[in-house]
Amino acid sequence: GLTGRKIIIDTYGGWGAHGGGAFSGKDSTKVDRSAAYAARWAAKSLVHAGLCQRCLVQVSYAIGVVQPLSLFVDSYGSAMPGLTDEDLCDIVKRNFDFRPGCIQRDLELKKPQFQKLAAYGHFGRDDLMPAWEVVKDLEDEV
Repeated sequence: GLTGRKIIIDTYGGWGAHGGGAFSGKDSTKVDRSAAYAARWAAKSLVHAGLCQRCLVQVSYAIGVVQPLSLFVDSYGSAMPGLTDEDLCDIVKRNFDFRPGCIQRDLELKKPQFQKLAAYGHFGRDDLMPAWEVVKDLEDEV
């Protein structure tokens, strides 16, 4: 099959961490795809708000369980003075809903867009501006 052939190039090209789930061949109900977009959205929003300079958001799921099993934030020591990675994780939990149906809704994943994303990656696409590239306002958290 073709699923899983481009997992690294579809995301960060080897620069960032990757959980191993593929995007191609999966619809937006699959957390391999949708939760990766949501994690990108949350991390990018934290950095844009100045809450940290660099950020990794990890989320894990179990089949048949709506809520994520875990959510983890690593700022690589770049969190704003006075904030810990645990504080950043709490901010993410307050501002982003990682339930699969909510991710689909919030990131407009039922909108036709995946064909355009199949080439040149899914992240950093300022030419297409998918919803996960538009930062969420976290001004109240600063």
